[in-house]
Amino acid sequence: MDLNKLYLTENECFKSGKIMVPKGIMVHSTGANNPNLRRYVGPNDGKLGVNTYGNHWNQARPDGRQVCVHAFIGKLADGTVATYQTLPWDYVGWHSGGTANNTHIGFEICEDGLDDKDYFGAVYKEAVKLCVYLCRKLYLNAEDIIDHSEGHKLGIAGNHADVGHWFKRHGKSMDDFRADVLDALEPVKLYRVQVGAFKDRRNAEQLLTELKVYGFKDAFIRNE
Repeated sequence: MDLNKLYLTENECFKSGKIMVPKGIMVHSTGANNPNLRRYVGPNDGKLGVNTYGNHWNQARPDGRQVCVHAFIGKLADGTVATYQTLPWDYVGWHSGGTANNTHIGFEICEDGLDDKDYFGAVYKEAVKLCVYLCRKLYLNAEDIIDHSEGHKLGIAGNHADVGHWFKRHGKSMDDFRADVLDALEPVKLYRVQVGAFKDRRNAEQLLTELKVYGFKDAFIRNE
């Protein structure tokens, strides 16, 4: 994950400084055909590129709305995909249109025309990595992740379709997303192969030396 930080300090949400204890994560997508992070995050830090319209969200009320999220995922000026944290994780955001603002971290994935498989694959993987990072950092579980449309069904968010309308175009669902996060959270399993059993330890030590010569540096002897 390419995690950067540029807080939206001029946004009224940031200035309100309300604190919460995150209990979940809400995934959003922007609903506009513009995959560039500079559309929403600013000013230019040398990697974002210049927003010539100056309509990023680092202002009191972006587009006249009271909106703010904890992070954005999208393209840098060089075309690579990155994540920008735009609020402290424990700040109340203005992203759900409901009570989830007080309980959920919200992040936006910058939409494009919705049909670019490569771009979708890149931002999907970045979003999985972000959620894995947040789950580990804040002791959350994969089942604590929902999208905006699921939030609406739960009665904690406004009536939006994101992100299911985009995910399904590429054969993905929020259940797939949660499963991918869970897989990444699973502890690494180690498998060992026994290559010999000897009554005389000297024979075991001789084989261990030979294995290390052949590059098996982590080989070891275990007494039964």
